[in-house]
Amino acid sequence: MTRPLSYMYPITKTIISTFSGTLEITTKNGRKHLNTKNANYSYGALQLILKFGLNKIDLKKMNSVLLLGLGGGSVIQTLRDDFNFQKHVTAVDIDPVIIDIAKTEFGLENNSKLKIICQDALQYVNQNTQQFDLIIIDLFIDIDVPKQFLELSFWEAIIKSKSSNGVILFNGSLEKEKSQNLKKVIAFLKSKVYKVEVYDKINRVNTLVITQSL
Repeated sequence: MTRPLSYMYPITKTIISTFSGTLEITTKNGRKHLNTKNANYSYGALQLILKFGLNKIDLKKMNSVLLLGLGGGSVIQTLRDDFNFQKHVTAVDIDPVIIDIAKTEFGLENNSKLKIICQDALQYVNQNTQQFDLIIIDLFIDIDVPKQFLELSFWEAIIKSKSSNGVILFNGSLEKEKSQNLKKVIAFLKSKVYKVEVYDKINRVNTLVITQSL
C-alpha cells in the first residue's frame, strides 16, 4: 500500500543507527530513497553522481569491483541495470543497520555475484590480499568523509588492493577544511604515475576523483 500512496505524498520512516544517526527511508512516486539529515545516501542525487563517474570508465575491462561504502546499494543497481555489469562486486560497510536496510528495503542479498561484508573499510583494506579492477570509494558519515579516508596511509592500502591496470573512483567531500587533504591525496596519486581526473561540484554537490594507470 505504501507505494501507491507515495504518488500522492512522500512517506517516510526513520531508523536510528549508531554510526549514521537518524536514517530516513522515503518513498516518493513509487521509489525509495535512503537519506540522512543532510545527505542522500542512495537512490537519489548520490546515484546520479556515481553514475556520472562510471560513465568515464570502460567497465568492459573490469572483472571485479570493490565498493567501500554500501549505503542502500544504488551504485550496484546502476552497475547492473544501466551498464549491464554482471561481474563480481564485494561491498564493505561498517554499519550493520545500513546493511540490513540494503537487504530488507532494497532487495540486496549475498549471492555468487555479490558479497556484502560488515567491517570498517580501513580495517578491510589493511587486511585485504585480493586485487580489484575497480575500487569505488563512497565513504561518508552524513555529509562528511571521515578524516582517516583522506590519510595517505589509507591510499597506500587502496593502491595495494588495485590491480595493475585498475581504476579508482572516489566520491570526495567539498568541505573547505578538508580540501587541502584532498589535494594531498590527488598529488600522492599523481606521484604514483597515475592519470588523475578531478570533477568538481557534480550535481553542485560533490567532487569526483578518477584514477587510472597511464
